[in-house]
Amino acid sequence: MNNCQPENNMLDIITLLYPEQASRVHSEIITLCDEWKKKSNNNKQRDWVSEKDVMLITYGDSINKAGEKPLAALKRFLNKYADEAVTAVHLLPMFPYTSDDGFSVVDYYEINKALGSWEDVVHLSQDYDMMYDAVVNHISKSSRWFQGFLSGEEAYRDYFITADPKADYSKVVRPRALPLLTPFETKDGIKHLWTTFSDDQIDLNFSNPKVMLEILDVLLFYAYNGARFIRLDAIGFAWKKTGTGCMHLPETHGVVKLMRAVLDMVFPGTILITETNVPHKDNISYFGNGNDEAQMVYQFPLPPLVLFSFMAGNASKLSQWAKSLESTELPQYTTYFNFLASHDGIGMRPTEAILTEDERNKMIDNVIAHGGKINYKFNSDGSKSAYELNINYMDGLTDPKLSDTSVRIDKFMAAQSILLSMIGVPGIYIHSLLGSQNWYEGVDESGINRRINREKLSYDQLSYELENKNSLRSQVLNRFKELIRLRQQHSAFSPNSLQQVLILDERAVSFIRCNPQTKENILVIVNVSEQEYNISYKIKGQDVISSELIEGDSVHMLPYQTRWIKYQ
Repeated sequence: MNNCQPENNMLDIITLLYPEQASRVHSEIITLCDEWKKKSNNNKQRDWVSEKDVMLITYGDSINKAGEKPLAALKRFLNKYADEAVTAVHLLPMFPYTSDDGFSVVDYYEINKALGSWEDVVHLSQDYDMMYDAVVNHISKSSRWFQGFLSGEEAYRDYFITADPKADYSKVVRPRALPLLTPFETKDGIKHLWTTFSDDQIDLNFSNPKVMLEILDVLLFYAYNGARFIRLDAIGFAWKKTGTGCMHLPETHGVVKLMRAVLDMVFPGTILITETNVPHKDNISYFGNGNDEAQMVYQFPLPPLVLFSFMAGNASKLSQWAKSLESTELPQYTTYFNFLASHDGIGMRPTEAILTEDERNKMIDNVIAHGGKINYKFNSDGSKSAYELNINYMDGLTDPKLSDTSVRIDKFMAAQSILLSMIGVPGIYIHSLLGSQNWYEGVDESGINRRINREKLSYDQLSYELENKNSLRSQVLNRFKELIRLRQQHSAFSPNSLQQVLILDERAVSFIRCNPQTKENILVIVNVSEQEYNISYKIKGQDVISSELIEGDSVHMLPYQTRWIKYQ
């Protein structure tokens, strides 16, 4: 899949991170890799992703069935209802945890018993490619590591980051409106520790090579247990340096490069995906040189820009942003991970250089009018701004009070067709696949805004609704499955196919996907408005969605219609 030589590059990376201990740390990492190579019976290179790859994003307990562990119920659901569409599963943190719906991990090596066991996870991996979360910026305060730190155990003495509460942290980038430092009573007195996300999520100290070795062992353990993809949660915050924003530091990139080098040595073809909810330039920096860092990065501007386009009935901002991506020439074995909805909210930071303040405020007002919530972050000047919109994506796109279900589905599926068309690998959140709506009960019970899109579903009730062909869930799922079936038949939608954005009409997003190897070209047009109109464009081809032959100087578009026109 690539020609990099991870072992040869490794010493240079280690020297950047640990200059005074580089030789020893290098030797310890090589020993760790050798141990895992002996355990593994298969370290054959994995194939790169293709147009057939479609990932489902889900919690291990999003679907529950009486008398059955949730992971088994999830597999039962996938095999019965979605195996033709879903090729991969992103299991959100499935480990024992104490807060943040799984993102405050107590033990990286154990499966939350309420979900099932490693046997259940590996069983899933036999039918689907798997993505596991590496929540390694921080760990739960209930973890063995942190409890050892508090009690003064030598082994954990420098596993966490102590800091002076009187120092100036004004430059530090903050993702949440919470204190950066938290005081803890330790054997040696009160110490203030770095807690980027909450007082239950204690940041790990990657400047300690022992921590780095621990985390490398965790990643190798995941790959050994079926992970084709590993998601590096909040990795941009991993390295701390006084006087900086503590985001995207050279050392942070060094951490990712070291992870990549180790995985390439032991489990080649394992794909790293960096979760960095930041502007495009910073986001794609995690590709490194194309061979030495992450193979995939999240496409964070896509969710808010698609939402804005359908809200405004105008795709200009989405088209301009998509066109700007053409200046980024992706190396052969890198691509974007595209998504519209996830377990988190719809991030607003990626829109900062794209939407005006007035446009962003209109989005916020629209989300609130549709029953959504807003999460805020602190700015360096002490002010507050919207960090993310918390709403189910269907309810964000369409008014929940709208009585015409067909319009809601058409609009929703038009948005999803953009996800399935654009360059990259699509990730579909389970509540989008199943046409879910705002879950107010979860918010009311927990006080956590993000729960609005984290509903726990009954397998039996879900089956009942899916068997009813007229239900919202059934219609959405079947529309998804048909679009995915068509996508998987056309090499133009390969993650390595080219993408050329066309500005044809402000009411539509349009672009050509071209596969240089197969010479297949498909013109994608998605009407983001409720209007019916003709787009001036000379083309001869067939719409693979409607099977309609298109020939002439214009293309007719119905409200919220998607066309995939294969050139003839």
